[in-house]
Amino acid sequence: MARVMEGRALAHTGPRGARAKGATRKVKDAAPTRSVSAWLNRLIILAGSVVVLAAALQAYISLQSLPVTQISVTGKLEHTRKDEIQQLIQPALSGGFLNADLALIRGQLQGLPWIYEVNVRRRWPSALEIHVVEQLPIARWGEVGFLNHQAQVFQTNREGNWDDLPLLQGPEGTARVLMANYQRLEEFLQPLRLEVTELSLDERGQLEAVLQGDTRVLLGRDEFVERVKRLVALYQGELAGRRAEVARVDLRYESGLAVVFRELETQVAGVATESIRTGE
Repeated sequence: MARVMEGRALAHTGPRGARAKGATRKVKDAAPTRSVSAWLNRLIILAGSVVVLAAALQAYISLQSLPVTQISVTGKLEHTRKDEIQQLIQPALSGGFLNADLALIRGQLQGLPWIYEVNVRRRWPSALEIHVVEQLPIARWGEVGFLNHQAQVFQTNREGNWDDLPLLQGPEGTARVLMANYQRLEEFLQPLRLEVTELSLDERGQLEAVLQGDTRVLLGRDEFVERVKRLVALYQGELAGRRAEVARVDLRYESGLAVVFRELETQVAGVATESIRTGE
C-alpha cells in the first residue's frame, strides 16, 4: 500500500516540475524585450531634454541681444532735462536689455549736480524705467554750492535768483553744524519776525549771523543758546522800536552785550552812532 501511494506521489511530481520549467523559459524570453523598451524610453527622454535645452539656449541668446527700445523718465524735473538723461546712459545700454548695467546707470545719473536719488528698473520686454528725485536746496553754501534737506553740500552753478535762500558759509565738514545752528536761531527769532539771511563760521569757530536789514550779530563760539536768548530779550526790550537803526550786536561778552547803531540822516548833527552795554 505504501508503494502505491509513493508511486502516485511521484506521478504527480513529474507534470508539476515540467510546468515550472516552461514558465521559467517564458520569463527569460520576456526580459530582453523589457530592456529594449526601457532603453528606448530613456533615449526618447534624453532627446526631448536636448531639444528643450537647445530651445532655451536659443531663446536666451535672442534675449541677450534684445535692445532697449524705450526709456521712460519720471519725476519732477526742474533743473535736469530728460534728453540729457537719455543721452548720458546710452553707453550703458550697448549690451542690450538684459545686459544693461543698472548700477552703472544709477551712478552716472547721481553724478549730475541736481540729482539726489535715482531708481532704475527693467520693464519687460524691452523698456527701462528711470525715476529721478532732484535735490531740494534749502540754503546757499559758500559761493557756488547749496545745502539740501539733509544738510548735504552739492555743487552746481547758481543760474537764476536764489536770494530768498539763506547763505551759510564755513570750513569743510561744518555744514550740518551750521544748518542746526541756523534752524535753532530761526526758532528763537521767528516770533519776533526777525529773519536770518546769513550765518557763517570762521576758522576759529566764531559764529556770525546777518539779520534781514543787514544787521550783524556776533555770537562767538560758546554758549550759543544763552547768547541767543539775550538777543531775543534785547529786541523785546531796548530795541523794540529801533530795529532799522541797529548795525551790529556783539554778544561775545560773558554777561551782557554791545550794540552799534547806524548813522541816520535824521539824527542831530554830531550824533552818528551810539552803543548800549548791559550786564558788565
